[in-house]
Amino acid sequence: MRDLGVGFGYLVKGQRWVGRHGRWFGFGLLPGLITLVLYAAALVGLGYGADTLVTWATPFADDWSSPWAGLLRTTLTVLVFGLGLFLAVITFTAVTLLVGQPFYESLSEQVDRTEGGEVPESGLPLWRELWISARDSVRILVRVGLYSVLLFGFGFIPVVGQTVVPVIGFCVTGYFLAEELTAVALQRRSMVLKDRLALLRGRRLLTLGFGVPLGLAFLVPFVAVFLMPGAVAGATLLARDLVAPEEDDDEDDDAGPAPYTLQKG
Repeated sequence: MRDLGVGFGYLVKGQRWVGRHGRWFGFGLLPGLITLVLYAAALVGLGYGADTLVTWATPFADDWSSPWAGLLRTTLTVLVFGLGLFLAVITFTAVTLLVGQPFYESLSEQVDRTEGGEVPESGLPLWRELWISARDSVRILVRVGLYSVLLFGFGFIPVVGQTVVPVIGFCVTGYFLAEELTAVALQRRSMVLKDRLALLRGRRLLTLGFGVPLGLAFLVPFVAVFLMPGAVAGATLLARDLVAPEEDDDEDDDAGPAPYTLQKG
């Protein structure tokens, strides 16, 4: 359980880091602001259109007596918007990181530089880094989509759907948020998606301690934009902790192969 507090500590440390480096905080805000405008428009559209979509999808309820048709459609409308919000929280980070790849790479490198030690560089051209980030983000979103469908179905189970399912949903959100954010630093350390996920699974409580509070905070309008620079900084600090043993091993065995390599495909 100690790892939960340690993970949250990295989130706080990241916010403190950008607080001490105001120029980098402003630099890291730009991608989030662009993405926020796009997502706000999409969620407003979903808010206005969810009831129409549910009505179209449930023609069998047209002849139901009151209040059953209204109760069913209201419940489904809330679930549809909740699912959209859940996906927005998850994909916001992926899209923002993709839009802000050059920004966050520079920010993450600066965190490594100020913390001392080696500052890893991928050595790849920007287009290649963008391609790898986009490809890995799609793979993560497929996983998230599968979880979303399952949780959406379990949401209809009485009591469990209103208690256990939301908790699991926030854990899923937090875990994949942490993966997306630590990917900025771990990709520079030549780690592929499979190895990043294995690394995070090995410290699951640490990952959840970092990601779940961040996922909850991202539900508050505009908060995600202002927390993103610090989240990237904190994720870099977290990544440094996670790979420290491997980095130490590399220093002891200069002739040995690097523990991780970027995928070629």
